[in-house]
Amino acid sequence: MTRSQREANWQGMNWIRQEKRLAIYMRDGLACAYCSEGVEEGVRLTLDHVIPVEKGGSNNSDNLITCCDRCNGAKGERHVAEFIRATAAYLNHEVRAIDIQCHVLDCLARLLPLDQAKVQIAKRGSAAKAVRAMRRYNECEDADCSPAGPVD
Repeated sequence: MTRSQREANWQGMNWIRQEKRLAIYMRDGLACAYCSEGVEEGVRLTLDHVIPVEKGGSNNSDNLITCCDRCNGAKGERHVAEFIRATAAYLNHEVRAIDIQCHVLDCLARLLPLDQAKVQIAKRGSAAKAVRAMRRYNECEDADCSPAGPVD
């Protein structure tokens, strides 16, 4: 499929079922697989095709990885190995390209928590609302929002 054909068929976030999108986000720890920025930092999560559709990649979960907006835009149609090398150099905090590559492969090998995603969507109404709720929960957990205060 060419880029123009893909753009003509573009359906926003509706190209993938909400429960599958949320399950991939959950599988990958609600964080970008490339730079590790997560929902706690307020990043907007997207899905990245490890192998771009234009280059034969599929919409299967073993070709989709959680990615932040910044990394997804920066990767474009570059080969994942090239992008990972650039990301490791850009981050410059002693994370090697091989570490990022191993993390991506580890994420892709995990099973999708589809049942958990379905429960969250049923509770919250959508994948986006479920992610927001998980962000609030993680922020609260980090700030120790328990009613009794900190536990010693």
